[in-house]
Amino acid sequence: EEPIFVVGKHLLTMGKKKQHQKMEAVNAVPVQNDEDDDGVEDGDDEELELLQVDVGDMVKLKQILDETVASTILENVKEDYRIDNAKLGIMTAACVFAMIAQFAPIPFPDSRPVLGACCCIYFILSGVLQFITTFIDKDCILRTKALPPSGNTNLQKYGLRVRSSLPRFSEFYTLTIEFHGMPETPHVEQKWSVGNFFDVDGMFDEVGLMQAVQDVYKRLEGGQYDKANASPRAQPSKKKKD
Repeated sequence: EEPIFVVGKHLLTMGKKKQHQKMEAVNAVPVQNDEDDDGVEDGDDEELELLQVDVGDMVKLKQILDETVASTILENVKEDYRIDNAKLGIMTAACVFAMIAQFAPIPFPDSRPVLGACCCIYFILSGVLQFITTFIDKDCILRTKALPPSGNTNLQKYGLRVRSSLPRFSEFYTLTIEFHGMPETPHVEQKWSVGNFFDVDGMFDEVGLMQAVQDVYKRLEGGQYDKANASPRAQPSKKKKD
């Protein structure tokens, strides 16, 4: 049997399923807004573009959610490209050494030292890039710059680090916003069911998600942080009385 998950108010069948129409990319479906018959001409009606995705494709589902979250946050702050530029620089350097190893005008076997050096440097740079992706980026989808003087002093000193997660076979999407570079940073976190923003046919409520993300950002801006869970070591131990 195929596992069935309840997503919001809809039932989504996860796993392999036959479809009459295979959707490999995100489809844009125009939906025309209904307006009251108050003498408004048909030419004045606006069209709302709704994104449609395959709700069984968890990768595409998370990609759409992450892109919407990032664009909503960037309406309030500017993106920090420093780490992204560093990764691009590392990738470019690795490609340069690969091209030198491939097209160096040195006949074989005289080119063995050059080939060996280029291969070693290429794999070292690839390892550095993998280290950044695994241990520094982790689940981060966006980094931002600090804001000009505002009500929140932390926003003036530190940028934001936006993280998200959508575990496999889970219906819950978790968004976490914290301060980048701040030790023991406070944060705000919100968890939603993907059924709040996708219906059973895969129609995406982009406006609804943008409003929900704005509410989370306003919590951070207003200093309404989530309380960190107390660690087991910090909790007082209870001794049994005889």
